[in-house]
Amino acid sequence: MPAPIRLRELIRTIRTARTQAEEREMIQKECAAIRSSFREEDNTYRCRNVAKLLYMHMLGYPAHFGQLECLKLIASQKFTDKRIGYLGAMLLLDERQDVHLLMTNCIKNDLNHSTQFVQGLALCTLGCMGSSEMCRDLAGEVEKLLKTSNSYLRKKAALCAVHVIRKVPELMEMFLPATKNLLNEKNHGVLHTSVVLLTEMCERSPDMLAHFRKLVPQLVRILKNLIMSGYSPEHDVSGISDPFLQVLAINILGRFLLNNDKNIRYVALTSLLKTVQTDHNAVQRHRSTIVDCLKDLDVSIKRRAMELSFALVNGNNIRGMMKELLYFLDSCEPEFKADCASGIFLAAEKYAPSKRWHIDTIMRVLTTAGSYVRDDAVPNLIQLITNSVEMHAYTVQRLYKAILGDYSQQPLVQVAAWCIGEYGDLLVSGQCEEEEPIQVTEDEVLDILESVLISNMSTSVTRGYALTAIMKLSTRFTCTVNRIKKVVSIYGSSIDVELQQRAVEYNALFKKYDHMRSALLERMPVMEKVTTNGPTEIVQTNGETEPAPLETKPPPSGPQPTSQANDLLDLLGGNDITPVIPTAPTSKPSSAGGELLDLLGDINLTGAPAAAPAPASVPQISQPPFLLDGLSSQPLFNDIAAGIPSITAYSKNGLKIEFTFERSNTNPSVTVITIQASNSTELDMTDFVFQAAVPKTFQLQLLSPSSSIVPAFNTGTITQVIKVLNPQKQQLRMRIKLTYNHKGSAMQDLAEVNNFPPQSWQ
Repeated sequence: MPAPIRLRELIRTIRTARTQAEEREMIQKECAAIRSSFREEDNTYRCRNVAKLLYMHMLGYPAHFGQLECLKLIASQKFTDKRIGYLGAMLLLDERQDVHLLMTNCIKNDLNHSTQFVQGLALCTLGCMGSSEMCRDLAGEVEKLLKTSNSYLRKKAALCAVHVIRKVPELMEMFLPATKNLLNEKNHGVLHTSVVLLTEMCERSPDMLAHFRKLVPQLVRILKNLIMSGYSPEHDVSGISDPFLQVLAINILGRFLLNNDKNIRYVALTSLLKTVQTDHNAVQRHRSTIVDCLKDLDVSIKRRAMELSFALVNGNNIRGMMKELLYFLDSCEPEFKADCASGIFLAAEKYAPSKRWHIDTIMRVLTTAGSYVRDDAVPNLIQLITNSVEMHAYTVQRLYKAILGDYSQQPLVQVAAWCIGEYGDLLVSGQCEEEEPIQVTEDEVLDILESVLISNMSTSVTRGYALTAIMKLSTRFTCTVNRIKKVVSIYGSSIDVELQQRAVEYNALFKKYDHMRSALLERMPVMEKVTTNGPTEIVQTNGETEPAPLETKPPPSGPQPTSQANDLLDLLGGNDITPVIPTAPTSKPSSAGGELLDLLGDINLTGAPAAAPAPASVPQISQPPFLLDGLSSQPLFNDIAAGIPSITAYSKNGLKIEFTFERSNTNPSVTVITIQASNSTELDMTDFVFQAAVPKTFQLQLLSPSSSIVPAFNTGTITQVIKVLNPQKQQLRMRIKLTYNHKGSAMQDLAEVNNFPPQSWQ
């Protein structure tokens, strides 16, 4: 076989790719060549091939087939092979994979190697991905290296000891004598790592904290000597004595943003993003430079700049930052619009200087990127408008003008239809004091809503909003009631079952219960803020009432696997796991209007109880409300499940997953689980995907999640409904996989849930 190309040539070739498809083709071709070389046991170019594989892994392409080749390189006697092998092990292996245990003997031999650089490689690898078993086996070797006279090895051994303590806290006392001696070291690298080790021990053990408290005067003396000492070429960085031991260098990072090398700019943005929570004011000084990076041609730099810009938004700069971010939303690529729109919504809700500014900002987003907004954008804006009583006339006039002749942004049209139905009388009266009123007749308003009904761009959800708005106007308009009756009667025979049901209800209201119409269609009251969906709601996405074909809806940006359920099963392992049930979309009438139909006596719905209309409430999902925007619907689940306690299924790194339970009313063997994901950290978790698998004796179905973003500071949740069929009434077990992006890093975790309450499956 011809010699494979070098890493530098591969990088140069990949950077010439003009499209992502062209890049994928290059990567696939090179991966095929690397696989062939591995199969032929080519020892000559194994190191070169693994190095290229690691570069592909850094670009986000799969490289798992190179794991065993990394172990072969580690076992080699050449330092260059060991260096690439250990680097590959740190990138491609972790403690969840059993293959990493094969490295234990090699690491032990290398820790006792005669060359310090080989020992350093082994220490770095153990400190990066060593499991608890490896740490127990090799802790003695690490402790020996802490006592060596070589400062290069001591600083690496100290950091490795930190990892050992985190994995096996009971081994902490083994490192106690060596840690004391490290504080007498003059080498700043060793001193720095020893402080990290000492801090870790104090945080994990109150006894250690009490033991090391007497060393505080010594630590103060070290810091004083560091600051007051004269010029030292060995430790000097731009005139500062060892700044990495004293602080983070925010201003240096800010200057990196002006560098022509895009890799340096990316590193600076990533570092500032991690630093902004600890020193917000220092990063604020570079706000204008960061905003300029939004115009960069490199998509990676642009994404980091967007995330950092949102992290810098506060009450003082909200107007200026939103102006820049809205301009970015207008011109950015489609894959940025969803995250940018979500960030603007959260920032506007938190820092809005006035309700008018808040409404104008959300409307601007809906006008620019309405097709990319989160699923709760429509009900949230409706709630904001409803609660801003003094802004009703201004808002309905703005929305009316925004949709004239343009129905492409469906969320905007839905909000406009709802507001016109609620405040149409204010629109035709011309009572707007905020801006110059417009002269609109009742017929012109109905023309707009009828155009929405017949437009090819209108979804079934939008048509539902429009028909309900027309019905509401029958109590707000005086001259066009007969026209409204005619429109409603036409849709009584619509092929859209949703519209047909609404129209039948409204016709019955006109014919038999006209005396109740004014009371039933009166204005919505002020709504209370609710941040989570109720436990008995079936979560819907983009107003779709049908379950998704697979268990999860993929995030809006980036390529996604074609079968995430199968990937999850492959990762979880075991033969007793059954995948989720794919469900085919079906069209069927919703039962939300059953009580009204039973009340009017026009149609007999089996099992629909007769009850008085419940007070209207805020719509929490994209599906438009029925006649009263909140009539209580037929119970979906049995009341016997009301006593089932909720559980915390997962809590780690600020992400918390809670399960609440309901028992199906139609099938007692079906348990309906509503998951609620919350985020207590300071930054949003984006591209959130929840996956699950259960044993074969169960059947599992996941409906679409309410969003792909878990808001920061517990300001909101993602909800998703799981239906589990348990015909044999066995104890429920579930394995879950969580993937999301947080603080610029892709996160993934697996967990097993075994603490289901007995009431949920008995």
